[in-house]
Amino acid sequence: MDFRTLSLFTHLAHTLHFANTANQMAVSPSTLSRSMQRLEQETGCALFERDNRSVVLTNEGKRLLGFAERWLQEWQDLRDDLRHPREALQGRIRVFCSVTASYFLLPEVLGRFRHRYPQLELKLETGDAALAVDKVLQEETDIAIAARPDALPARLQYCLLQRVPLVFIAPRNSTNVSQWLKDGEPDWSQVPLIVSQQGLARKRCDQWFRNKGISPNIYAEVAGNEAIVSMVTLDCGIGLVPEAVIEHSTFGSQVRVIQPVPALKPFEVGFCVLKRRLEEPLLHAFWQMVQQ
Repeated sequence: MDFRTLSLFTHLAHTLHFANTANQMAVSPSTLSRSMQRLEQETGCALFERDNRSVVLTNEGKRLLGFAERWLQEWQDLRDDLRHPREALQGRIRVFCSVTASYFLLPEVLGRFRHRYPQLELKLETGDAALAVDKVLQEETDIAIAARPDALPARLQYCLLQRVPLVFIAPRNSTNVSQWLKDGEPDWSQVPLIVSQQGLARKRCDQWFRNKGISPNIYAEVAGNEAIVSMVTLDCGIGLVPEAVIEHSTFGSQVRVIQPVPALKPFEVGFCVLKRRLEEPLLHAFWQMVQQ
């Protein structure tokens, strides 16, 4: 058992996806599989339950994950202190994300970072999630929480945090809902649709309708998922948003979810940064924290 193997294990325990972990941790799928097999041999128990469709952490795997995260955290703290003394790290880090991400994905990471480096200044900017990747590429921010593009730019480093389904939502109490949902699924060519102006959600939406051979009735194109939820509660139409937006919205109880058939490809949401900037002590320290 070594640090590298435990790092692979903890990453896989969170993604539960061998291909994604192999890609993000820069190892081949076969190397990752062999490492997990050796770890299971060393511990004498199964850490994952695997079939053709899913990977699930066993109870033993969950216990090992707690141990591994504590051990790796202590090692990371020591290594950071040796490489970059905490008192030497000064300056400001700019972080960009959506309003929703700012209060359900960001606080835990920023809290740990501020605790470790209290002298650093963190500048948080919130806005349309569709702009996040471009903000990093154009160096208008240092780090962003973004949905991973289907083709990730080669200049970017990406760290997965969560997978988030894309769902349609309708107002929960509306005289129009029964008309829109006569047979359970809306008549998509007639229902007023509220969608993002740009970004990955809009691309997924347009592709979904093309695959169904439908020309949607777009009522409004909106910047920001939170604004889409607001317009839906005002009975303007049916919207498309990441499911996490509803779960953390003050208007979440006022909308109902319509599961699309077939399901849209979910978002992979995580941090992104320019690779070349990871050599900077501040961003290096922040990135190490993000991956823990």
